[in-house]
Amino acid sequence: MLVIGIGGHALTAEERDWLQHPAVSGVILFSRNFASKAQAAELSAAIRAAASRPLLLCVDQEGGRVQRFRDGYHPLPALEGFGRLHGRDPQAALALAREHAWLMASEIRATGVDLSFAPVVDLGRGNRAIGDRAFSESPEVVADFTRAYVAGMHEAGMAATLKHFPGHGSVLEDTHFDDAVDPRPLETLRAEDLLPFAAGIAAGAEAVMMAHVKYPAVAPEPAGYSPRWIGEILRREMGFDGIVFSDDIGMAAAESAGGVKARIDAHLDAGCDAVLVCAPALVADSLQAVADRPSPRDGLLAPLLGRGDVNWAGLAAAPRHAGARDRLGPDLGAG
Repeated sequence: MLVIGIGGHALTAEERDWLQHPAVSGVILFSRNFASKAQAAELSAAIRAAASRPLLLCVDQEGGRVQRFRDGYHPLPALEGFGRLHGRDPQAALALAREHAWLMASEIRATGVDLSFAPVVDLGRGNRAIGDRAFSESPEVVADFTRAYVAGMHEAGMAATLKHFPGHGSVLEDTHFDDAVDPRPLETLRAEDLLPFAAGIAAGAEAVMMAHVKYPAVAPEPAGYSPRWIGEILRREMGFDGIVFSDDIGMAAAESAGGVKARIDAHLDAGCDAVLVCAPALVADSLQAVADRPSPRDGLLAPLLGRGDVNWAGLAAAPRHAGARDRLGPDLGAG
């Protein structure tokens, strides 16, 4: 039920003990865990060897400013450029977004990591945290890109995670540092921010990550703590039957629920399947916090494990890899 962060380029003895805990279902990697392609692959293998059961290995490799693995990996352009290109040539933009997804996912899978938390399907409407991570301000355009991106990830053997439900793009505040409140009614959210999520669910996305945003016209608590958003709207109304992740409990907007235990309990009680504990400093307290909860069911995150045998040698020899790298330059959408 917990996806935890670790501190550096190699596992410590304490972190090896964490990976044995029955509540730990996965590990999320960051730039602090990366030195090179070879080191990242070695760390991935070491994490798997240290665990007594299959763990999900995750990262945020979106492109642009959110790309944790860089040296030796293609410098992926930010998603905003696809939206600009869409204004001139929609079909070319959608095809290129599918290649972006395939390239990103293929390089991550070649490293031994299962999942990049992608795509961002928030609307590009000025949020400080989202910014150029969003495809477009238009719900219909983002929905089209969502379908293309999910398809590209699936072609690379990676599951897709739609974030940040029900939409983080239409508020100004960055929930890493501030509380965020979106006062719009559910009818407006259904007509706008929820459209890309519906498209991604129909395209077969396997996971959704919740937003630490409050929508008081719908529910009093942030969406990740909300049984209404998760159980009633996402599950029943929208028909999503995949994995629901919280966003990181270390973010400022997560603190509204209280301390570490209160945050974890609120997420799990609301219907989240897995809680992100990205800061290693919070892991020990998080493990203690779930001591009185039942262990997650066997294979909880198995649908998100990487599919197929992907390695760097094979990827380098693949014509699609070279072609995608050539087409996805840093000036995407310029002009």
